[in-house]
Amino acid sequence: MEVTLLEATDDPEDLVCKAARNDYSDEFVGGQSLSATMETVDGDSLEAKKETLIGHLLEHGHFGPFEHPQITFAVEGISRSCMAQITRHRHVSFDVQSMRYVSFDEVDPDDVRAGEMVVVPPSATDPDWVGRNQQADADEADIEKREEIFRNTVADAVESYQELLDLGMPPEDARFVLPIGTKVNMVMSMNVRMLMHVADMRAAADAQWEIRNMTEDLLDIAADWCPITFDHYEREMKNRKNRLAP
Repeated sequence: MEVTLLEATDDPEDLVCKAARNDYSDEFVGGQSLSATMETVDGDSLEAKKETLIGHLLEHGHFGPFEHPQITFAVEGISRSCMAQITRHRHVSFDVQSMRYVSFDEVDPDDVRAGEMVVVPPSATDPDWVGRNQQADADEADIEKREEIFRNTVADAVESYQELLDLGMPPEDARFVLPIGTKVNMVMSMNVRMLMHVADMRAAADAQWEIRNMTEDLLDIAADWCPITFDHYEREMKNRKNRLAP
């Protein structure tokens, strides 16, 4: 999986501060500079004033101003399983690669067996991996058999899918035999508040490994985009589930 920044609001934390100060300002924030808007906020510099205000907002649960800045990510190679989890967040906007119109008729099943097209979970190949609700430890023989079954099954599924296409079945119906681990590409957009909420739920220790890895990648990008906000979030707020729920 690879997460890429597509588009984001310029100067997002300036926007958060302007929106927040609007609530308590006698003057119209749309007609003044950020320095003027932040004049009464504590701090020796504009950056320090932003740190003061953003920290205050987050500490006191005033999350509305964080709904203004928007960010859009492109995610390459996410499994349909992971996609089903992330799309449950109804305040995030999604476009997902269609398996009705994009067919996989040129993919070699042997390449699928080697790891192409389908996400291979760590538990299929790593003897030291311990997953949630795992019933027992596996020895090396078990892991070898587990990997063999997994790789052969997904390769057979792709081969069957291609045979159905050759027999005239439309891709929208033939796709029913493809594994839930099939990779797709996705574009998703959200605001800062929603990103923090997604992180609360999906970067938590009990989240499934794939969506947790994806969410950590989102946070890495967000840390460069909104540094004050996400530094505070990482230090003071992460994993407090549902605190930022819409």
